[in-house]
Amino acid sequence: QVQLVESGGGLVQPGGSLTLSCVPSRSIFNFWIMGWYRQTAGKQREMVATLTSSGHTNYADSVKGRFTISRNVAKNTNYLQMNDLKPDDSAVYYCNEGGVGGTWGQGTQVSVSA
Repeated sequence: QVQLVESGGGLVQPGGSLTLSCVPSRSIFNFWIMGWYRQTAGKQREMVATLTSSGHTNYADSVKGRFTISRNVAKNTNYLQMNDLKPDDSAVYYCNEGGVGGTWGQGTQVSVSA
């Protein structure tokens, strides 16, 4: 059962921007950690960015300065703002609540190509 639904993926040229959104299928009033992960076919899933309820963020070195993770509590929506996208950013992006052992979305495809 999918409990998180991602949207906002698509095809973008290098240097472009996309913002991914994640909406839970059930009400989530509190969280201890949320994040975005990505996976390319044949490779392991990797952490892109995480955000704790206390406001601490962590980013993969490859996306620092380009990606921003955030949460709109009023809208109960998580976001990943991606700027200056590169071909290596192409992957299926997954929203996460509660860490690796928590809740996952189905994924949304991001393709960066000229």
